[in-house]
Amino acid sequence: MSDGTVEHGGPDAGPAIHWDFSTNANPLPLPDALVLALQTADRRRYPDPAYAALRAHLAAQWMCERDEVHITAGSSEAIRRLTLAASLQGVRRVWVPEPGYGDYRAAAEALGMTVWGWRDEGALFEAAQRAAQLGEPALCWLCDPNNPTGASLAAETVHALVAALDAGAPLIVALDRAYTPLRLRGEDPVVTRCASRFWQLWSPNKALGVTGVRAGAMQAPGLPAGLATSSWQAGVVQSVAVLAPSWVLSAEGVALLHAWHTEPVQSWLADARLTLAEWAAMQKAMLIERGWHCAPSDTPFFLATPPWLHHRATEEAGQDWSAQLNTGLRARGIRLRDATGFGLPGVFRLSVQAPVAQRVLRDALASWRPTQPDSHRGVDKDRPA
Repeated sequence: MSDGTVEHGGPDAGPAIHWDFSTNANPLPLPDALVLALQTADRRRYPDPAYAALRAHLAAQWMCERDEVHITAGSSEAIRRLTLAASLQGVRRVWVPEPGYGDYRAAAEALGMTVWGWRDEGALFEAAQRAAQLGEPALCWLCDPNNPTGASLAAETVHALVAALDAGAPLIVALDRAYTPLRLRGEDPVVTRCASRFWQLWSPNKALGVTGVRAGAMQAPGLPAGLATSSWQAGVVQSVAVLAPSWVLSAEGVALLHAWHTEPVQSWLADARLTLAEWAAMQKAMLIERGWHCAPSDTPFFLATPPWLHHRATEEAGQDWSAQLNTGLRARGIRLRDATGFGLPGVFRLSVQAPVAQRVLRDALASWRPTQPDSHRGVDKDRPA
């Protein structure tokens, strides 16, 4: 069990960050339509506490019922609320992706729930089978594309989970879609029919580059008629609705969610994905030239392994060099995302940044030299690229 602390990218307690590769927010300048929407948000009045107009707007976009839309203060708040709602309905077992976003595990452990990690489809099938065989309800978290890998779910996995739900497995499948709007390649593996069986969590502030505006929404699954009012699954839906604090979303958050699906913002986002794909190719090429390994990703962030983790004779020495690099770059106003908190020591999750930022990182890597601890001297003579 962890201590409940979850690491994040972005600002920290250190010096000012001038070149931030640690956050997954879209680095492009905001679209004018979004800027105007945020500037004209009515801060003098409370939003409608029921968010009726906003929920109807989102329901129309998602082709669902308004009552299936629950407004949230972003995905992290939604994760906590849905996990609590499940716990109140007797769910004691939670499955989380590994590597994956830390809030899934932290939310469950804070409530004393048992957490199991899944790394591949086989573990997910085990979760579904166990729930079906024992009649033991479980909450299963998915993230597509995944954070931190940027990888997509296999369509076969999605269909297998839907089949388990259709067969009556007592599962809550929660799909975190924070990075769906930032998909740079491939098709969405979660087709509409499958998605309607899952809880879907949306938080467009990353894709729109305004992570300081905490805003999101959950779409509840449509329940079969026999389960719509009398099941524990219906109890989860009801709990999610009543557990939200009053005015969970600010006026700026309401404005953000209203602007998200407008034509000017969606057009800007489509163009942004093209630009980010170009920048991603440039950034990976720069790192590969310096001996780094860049894992495949469908998003403008990816896992990058420095060369010394491949060539050092001991894993401990390589991890020490990565820690030194992270500290050294941070002192120069460059922040990377150390992936140790994701269970990947020595590896980094890097977001795609503009070419000027990439050049700064390239020059910093070229000039950096490690201090080799006495315990590691003589391990090998390789120096980092």
